[in-house]
Amino acid sequence: MVEDLSLTHPAGGLAIWPLDPDVVFLNHGSFGSCPRPVLEFQQQVRARMERQPVQFFVRDLEKLLDDARETLAEFLGADAGDLVFVTNATAGVNAVLRSLRFERGDELLVTDHEYNACRNALEFAAAQWGARVTAVAVPFPVRSADDIVAAVMERVTPRTRLALFDHVTSQTGLVMPIQRLAEELAARGVETLVDGAHAPGMLPLRLREIGAAYYTGNCHKWLCAPKGAGFLVVRRDRQALIRPLAISHGANTTRTDRSRFQIEFGWTGTCDPSAWLSVSESLRVVGSQLPGGWPEVKRRNRALALAGRKVLCEALGIAPPCPEELIGSLASVPIPDAADSTAPTSPLYADPLQDTLRLRHRIEAPIIPWPAPPKRLLRISAQLYNSVPQYRRLAEALKTELRV
Repeated sequence: MVEDLSLTHPAGGLAIWPLDPDVVFLNHGSFGSCPRPVLEFQQQVRARMERQPVQFFVRDLEKLLDDARETLAEFLGADAGDLVFVTNATAGVNAVLRSLRFERGDELLVTDHEYNACRNALEFAAAQWGARVTAVAVPFPVRSADDIVAAVMERVTPRTRLALFDHVTSQTGLVMPIQRLAEELAARGVETLVDGAHAPGMLPLRLREIGAAYYTGNCHKWLCAPKGAGFLVVRRDRQALIRPLAISHGANTTRTDRSRFQIEFGWTGTCDPSAWLSVSESLRVVGSQLPGGWPEVKRRNRALALAGRKVLCEALGIAPPCPEELIGSLASVPIPDAADSTAPTSPLYADPLQDTLRLRHRIEAPIIPWPAPPKRLLRISAQLYNSVPQYRRLAEALKTELRV
């Protein structure tokens, strides 16, 4: 049971993580961290590739990728024939959106919690076809999953063709009611594209049951695989429509032993496939850190995220901004706005307080802009190497810097 898990110290082997021990790293959600044994395995794959490149790419790679897809698909509750590898979830979203055709006046639905990169991809696709993006305002704080579903369904019209949702919202850390949304939208004739960047390794997934036409996710975040490992799952009846971003040899294949979907995504040009081929090892290594395997890893991290959120909310004197059932291994809390806030200096950076936490307090945690007052969110992540005392340290740093 979650109550029996110790959250006062890191879980599993702390030595497997290559993170700087002098930094309290509370931002696993942004880029993950890949354990040392997985990085060593990846280097072995690269050595094999470079030792005999023709043997590796021409004779061995397809079978190696098939084995990796089988393992990942089983973990995700998907069929291997429906899953292909991509570099990351943003690439998966783009592959779908760049493949679909829309008509002028069609509506593409998204919420105001959507990850900015994928929202941009949706806007680009809409502009290409003369379609329109409809942004659903989902309040934060939010009271329940029912409120989310109601807000979305209220904006569906006869012209709505596609909905794009984060499974776990990047800014606010909400676990969206994806299966309910996909089912209700399907009943209205609307397909769903799920950006599941954070979901694999955080949430129990059974993609066959979700019913979305398209589901893409990352393996480098909560599965802790090397960077460059992502996947795209496309429902069988939609696969003929979806093409990779790079069109290569598979476009005019005469092979009949596998689908064109698998052939085209299986070879988009020469690249380093070692991240994809290391996913099985990341599943093994991280899943072996606790006696209960991956189910215990997910339960422990969720319990820690809730405990960390409680510490922060008490220190800041605020109520939790969403119910516990909408939390996975991420949690965001509102923090006071800054009178001297400056404009972002890069697409990935937003607020100088993040630098202050890093430089003065040696804590890495993202500060995220939010349109509603107080216009700033602090997001925490919870991974095996984290513990409750780290969130207490963050709370003290915030009280110092925010003068609360």
